[in-house]
Amino acid sequence: MTQPIGNPSHIGNLDASRLGPQPTYLPDDHPDVEAKRRLDAGEEALDVAHDLPASSLAWAILANEAFDEGRLVDSYAYSRVGYHRGLDALRGAGWRGAGPIPYSHEVNRGFLRALYALGRASAGIGESEEAARIEKFLRESDPDAIDAIAAEPN
Repeated sequence: MTQPIGNPSHIGNLDASRLGPQPTYLPDDHPDVEAKRRLDAGEEALDVAHDLPASSLAWAILANEAFDEGRLVDSYAYSRVGYHRGLDALRGAGWRGAGPIPYSHEVNRGFLRALYALGRASAGIGESEEAARIEKFLRESDPDAIDAIAAEPN
């Protein structure tokens, strides 16, 4: 005889919600914090990316500008740099390739915006499989990220 366990809130003394990968939050000293301050003050994204190359946000903004101008290959390249710089930062913050990357944490937004830009540019250059993988990654990172990013100004 088997008994279904349903969706337990506790397993022994463990909180079941703590069993899977935990959310990753980039630290408050990440270059995106300074990049956002400078971008908000009106500096050009190209200058910010030059001075803060580890900033995913600066690369995401460059990718968006290129995309809006119809320069899809440039957008793809900029977003790929931002994506990889973000992956490096996430790994440094303890991310192990799975688990939430909450959009609600402002410092995470540069990476998520670069990822979104990479998906959009991938689709634009005909890389539909890559675009689908990226959309899945974004939804697994934070199900609300795509809509939130699409609603943001560049």
